[in-house]
Amino acid sequence: MTIILAHRGASGTHPENTMEAFIAAEKFGADGIELDVQLTADGEIVVIHDITVDRTTNGSGHIKDLTLNELKNLKANFHYKHFFKKAARIPTLREVFDWMSENDLICNIELKNNSIPYEGLEEKVIAITKEFAFEKRIIISSFNHYSLVYVKKICSDIETAPLYKDLLYKPWEYASSILSNGIHPKLKAVSDSIIKATMEQGIAVRPYTINKERDINRLLSLNCSAIITDYPEKAIRLREKIKKSKRI
Repeated sequence: MTIILAHRGASGTHPENTMEAFIAAEKFGADGIELDVQLTADGEIVVIHDITVDRTTNGSGHIKDLTLNELKNLKANFHYKHFFKKAARIPTLREVFDWMSENDLICNIELKNNSIPYEGLEEKVIAITKEFAFEKRIIISSFNHYSLVYVKKICSDIETAPLYKDLLYKPWEYASSILSNGIHPKLKAVSDSIIKATMEQGIAVRPYTINKERDINRLLSLNCSAIITDYPEKAIRLREKIKKSKRI
């Protein structure tokens, strides 16, 4: 069965990378969530995609230059007018993990260290993962593949997967060469034959960001390992439709 991972939570309908988006993803029936992590000026792990707060909040500035307290005072739902009754906040990874302690969701953590080399990010993410005993529930991905090799060096029990946008020759061989258990390609970078060949080699394939119905159906029909989507509710509905048709 294809696993449905909610990209930055149910970000198609809720403010991305907020507890509201993650809680909605769970309610929709997603198998897991995808989120992005960076470090604050005072070394805390926060969940946010961009290297600045400008696009998603009512503030401005780089994550690396702001303290956790400063970030917590921002509205993370600033551009979602229908969420104005209650201000959503930028969560810490610990807050997400506290919530995950009450469910069985998978969590794909993307390390946002490809443009800013946050010193100690890998160690801190692994430390909190071990603290919660989530080693088997976490997938760490990044466009910084050196970082993924380092993650494996620190903790071989945590699954890793390289993110990439362009065509890659025999991606299963590349994944194996950096000790990864999966690949997270942009959809245009993988054909049906590549998806099948990669999975046959024991490497999971989890393309991003799959929002169009035809693309979701294509990957579901291939029994692709997982899809990462902004619209988990739609993906789950389509998956159930296929399952129902097979039972008839």
